[in-house]
Amino acid sequence: MPRLLIADEYDVVRAGLRPILEAQPDWAVVAEAADGKDAILKAINTKPDVAVINYALPLVSGIEVTRQIRSRLRKTEVLVFTTGSDLPQIRGLIKAGARGFLTFPMLSTCLFEAVQSLLKHKPYLTADVTEELLASFLRRSKPEASLSDRERDVLRLMTEGRANRQIAALLNIDLKTVREQRLAMLQKLDLSSQAALTRYAQRKRPVEVQRFATPMAVVQ
Repeated sequence: MPRLLIADEYDVVRAGLRPILEAQPDWAVVAEAADGKDAILKAINTKPDVAVINYALPLVSGIEVTRQIRSRLRKTEVLVFTTGSDLPQIRGLIKAGARGFLTFPMLSTCLFEAVQSLLKHKPYLTADVTEELLASFLRRSKPEASLSDRERDVLRLMTEGRANRQIAALLNIDLKTVREQRLAMLQKLDLSSQAALTRYAQRKRPVEVQRFATPMAVVQ
């Protein structure tokens, strides 16, 4: 008999999901939780086959709930429902161990199919999530294809270990423009921070330069 856990802050949401799940022969909702901490404790106590959780849980986030459940209960799959298919959010959940994703509008029509897939230990991704992940993969395959000539110049100087002020002087532009170019590259290269962009540039430095160059601080 498949055993299920539902975690959502609101009673009305849990009350709406429960009959959808228990309408299936032999499926049983063995626990409900209104916050992330309670979801972890009840998952440990009841050992559900699938935990259906809201990403935005109080006290402990959906990502951390997923991580805790997957690390403690290796046979329990986690299905997360969210307000939208935000790529960094999905990536965080994948790293935490979630294998199923639904947006709120799809809960009533796709919940059974998603849980059924996870009961077979097969991932369940909606079309929009799949498209986002594929687009991200393609961007990473050719990450610099969309950079402008100016952005390429800034990145090239970053690979040489140049600080922002040096880049501005060498390209005859002001410091504000350098910072704007760096911000634009963050989005185009799908990186999460200025530090990540700096690390990206450092990885692109020729081996000889990396070996002999004197480290230079990057001025933010």
